[in-house]
Amino acid sequence: MTFKKITEADSHHNNLEQKKILELLKCIHEEDQNAVQSVGKALPQIELLIERVVSQLKNGGRLFYIGAGTSGRLGVLDASECPPTFGTLPEKVIGIIAGGDDALRNSIENAEDDTEQALRDLNHYEINTKDIVIGIAASGTTPYVVGGLKECQRKGIPTGCITCNENAPLSSVSDFPIEVIVGPEFLTGSSRMKAGTAQKLILNMITTATMIQLGHVKGNKMVDMQLTNNKLFSRATRMVVNELKIPVSAAQDLLKQHKSVRNSIYAYNKKRGNKE
Repeated sequence: MTFKKITEADSHHNNLEQKKILELLKCIHEEDQNAVQSVGKALPQIELLIERVVSQLKNGGRLFYIGAGTSGRLGVLDASECPPTFGTLPEKVIGIIAGGDDALRNSIENAEDDTEQALRDLNHYEINTKDIVIGIAASGTTPYVVGGLKECQRKGIPTGCITCNENAPLSSVSDFPIEVIVGPEFLTGSSRMKAGTAQKLILNMITTATMIQLGHVKGNKMVDMQLTNNKLFSRATRMVVNELKIPVSAAQDLLKQHKSVRNSIYAYNKKRGNKE
């Protein structure tokens, strides 16, 4: 199949400057629905990738995201949410963006053109075959990401990708490619919109499903979350109260001592000789 960059195709919506705000919003919302439906069609691909991510992490490996621009920022965002949400170490899920941390706030567009820089960035973490690297690029052609995955494959490191073009070059260097075809953007070529939305949805799936499989969730609760502010401490208190049927003050004392919902429940049950 010939590669065609659908993410750069002309929008289905014309004369945008002549539309009223509500009309613009309805059109954007319509396209967002297409993004959600496209993710649904890619679930079998997403499942295969997550299965490998879980396997790698269970065996002591790490998950890396690499990307440029919006895609890179989304990867860094998803990685940064894992420690507070699931209590993982910061080095368990790592997001790397072309151009470094400055690129999180400022556009460093030429950083994506270096085919060798991604491997240098990954080597900073002493990446190895226990790890897995997911390249994120809406176009599926970003040199930084394609070059990085190509070198990972050469070194025997498992690779995956999230792209929004079918038969993209990035897919050819991915062991577990995810191609989520969202179609032309509402604003022609602005892949921060539908493509970015689809990528964020998939990233949510990858880390959430992975962390559930790794045991960081009990029932439907984030029992390993970090208690870093009053809101999270209050949420944790409710979890402990509901699980152990104890007063709020007792739950708070447990959390202050043991620092997490899981540890608090375990310590309470162990003290009383319970099985759970």
